[in-house]
Amino acid sequence: MKIRALIVDDEPLAREKLRTLLRHELDIDLVGECGDGASAVETILRLEPELVFLDVQMPEIDGFDVIEAIGPYHVPAVVFVTTSDAHALRAFEVHALDYLQKPFDREGFAAVLGRARSELRRDGAGDGVRRKIQALLAELRAERRWLVRIVVKERGRVFFLRIEEVDWIEAAGNYLNLHAGSERHLVRETMHSLEQRLDPGRFLRVHRSAIVNVDRIIELRPGLHGDYRVVLRGGIELTSSRGYSERLRKLVDEK
Repeated sequence: MKIRALIVDDEPLAREKLRTLLRHELDIDLVGECGDGASAVETILRLEPELVFLDVQMPEIDGFDVIEAIGPYHVPAVVFVTTSDAHALRAFEVHALDYLQKPFDREGFAAVLGRARSELRRDGAGDGVRRKIQALLAELRAERRWLVRIVVKERGRVFFLRIEEVDWIEAAGNYLNLHAGSERHLVRETMHSLEQRLDPGRFLRVHRSAIVNVDRIIELRPGLHGDYRVVLRGGIELTSSRGYSERLRKLVDEK
């Protein structure tokens, strides 16, 4: 059976080089190419390739963002393509993930492709690959510290919402509603998980079911029981429960 492969790189010449090399591999079926991270997420989820050659350094949405957006249960076997980035190379080596370092030659490409074939035969891009990539993402999250973009999948499309655009976040069962101006986006995430990834200097939980962007607060109205009415730009009013009110007041006082 042929291996379904996808190329993701923002440089046309890099895509052409990979395409030319893959053309001579009889067991590879090149199912597509992407020139940016957003289209890569959509294409991987739609075509479900078994092997992806993924450029790390892409503008706006890089290769790591693409992997995080896809999620652990949809990650195929990945060969990361990178320039001489010492930090990225160290991370791949630590987590036993394969990579092509630009500029690469036919021999280097053949060696990497051979290892990818062996990985697919042995694991089929299963638990072994997922564990390696999850460990890499955990390390990257710790270094990046706070979330910058969040992936939104709705109505057949995938896009990235900058977290600074979010006014407030509302719990909705196993999902969250992200309120950004007049728009509302539903994402599959828990309040606790997202709260851990948000900058506490910008976002604060005011209720077990609500997180607010502190920059959107225009007024705090004291209640009778140590709580607050939190008024946001646009007239949205939320209730801060007593357990969260002190943190809210201190943070706003510091602004």
